[in-house]
Amino acid sequence: MIQSIKRKPTLIIVDDHLIFQQGLKAMITAENIATVVGEASNGIEFIEMLSVCKPDLVLMDIDMPEMNGMEATKKAIELIPDIKIIALTMFGDEEYYYKMIDLGVKGFILKSTGIAEIEKAIRDVMQGESYFSNELLRKIIMNFSRNNEQKKNDPKNLTEREIEVLQQICLGSTTDEIAQKLNISPKTVKSHRANLLEKTACKNTATLILFALRNKIIDL
Repeated sequence: MIQSIKRKPTLIIVDDHLIFQQGLKAMITAENIATVVGEASNGIEFIEMLSVCKPDLVLMDIDMPEMNGMEATKKAIELIPDIKIIALTMFGDEEYYYKMIDLGVKGFILKSTGIAEIEKAIRDVMQGESYFSNELLRKIIMNFSRNNEQKKNDPKNLTEREIEVLQQICLGSTTDEIAQKLNISPKTVKSHRANLLEKTACKNTATLILFALRNKIIDL
């Protein structure tokens, strides 16, 4: 269960498949992971909901009618800049990942995932981290290899310690966990993270992870 957060986070589930939406709510409620304060079947319903409800976190489907997850994410972050959004995705949605990250999405979980991974994703994102499903990362790596995508950044200017920190970030370690594993302070970890973002021209931790995968700094 989420123990390091003083109260359960509030969340809205946005998905156009009612059975999936209700099933996800039931699991999250039964496991006492978060308080589900709303459900929407498309982006329009979700944005209207935000006028009366400001959740900590949103589980957002990407492909929906009327207003899709990308547009809904953009509008939501404009209305509530500190809202945290995790994308609910399926294999085949890869073309949207970079766009969703650029919009401010903090994590991606596959719809086929189990409740334990959903709990970890919520916990990590609420603690200020990013979250990628391991299965999803493998899919991204396969696409990089298949497309032979050219490197956009040069990792050679990273220090050995920065690479160690980046590898731990990719493994899903929190700031405190990285500090403990590398025997440095959390403040130093945050400093390395800031340097990594600046050197790689990445906007956030999620794009850092993709940078590391593309440049083979880490492999799964």
